[in-house]
Amino acid sequence: MTEATSIIALPAAPLHALEIWSNPQCVATRVHKALRFALPPMNRSAANASITLMRFEPTVWLAEGDVSVLADTLGDDGALTAIGGGIVRFRIAGPGWRELLLEGGVFDTSAAAFPVGATAATVIDHVGVRLFAESEDACIAYVPSSYAQSLHHFWDEALPLLGA
Repeated sequence: MTEATSIIALPAAPLHALEIWSNPQCVATRVHKALRFALPPMNRSAANASITLMRFEPTVWLAEGDVSVLADTLGDDGALTAIGGGIVRFRIAGPGWRELLLEGGVFDTSAAAFPVGATAATVIDHVGVRLFAESEDACIAYVPSSYAQSLHHFWDEALPLLGA
């Protein structure tokens, strides 16, 4: 099983923190109109062909992709902050991805608790990470750049132990 589980650092992508400070219902309506999908609820994601929004905090979403339409949509009720330079994205894929995240992790990775499209903010091996269940077979981990190399090494070391 472990030989089919992989950890791949993905190329840099446009990532932004989308924060809503005031008038959340009005902003949600404007965002829905602009993106043609609703802001996702807590611990979920939503997307169209150009952007994915992932909600990790009550008033903060991670936006991956083209955010150009959002700047005007937010007005004075929120902000977009570019954070891509401080984040490394890893795709953990294969039959053991859920089990691998349990190594040093502190949350339930089962398909029932963390289904496709779900998001989670957690700690793995003392590092704060954001996770996005991309598919049945893969998860994207958003890791602070300063810890990316050591966390990747931690996961590489844990791979041979899966299913032991």
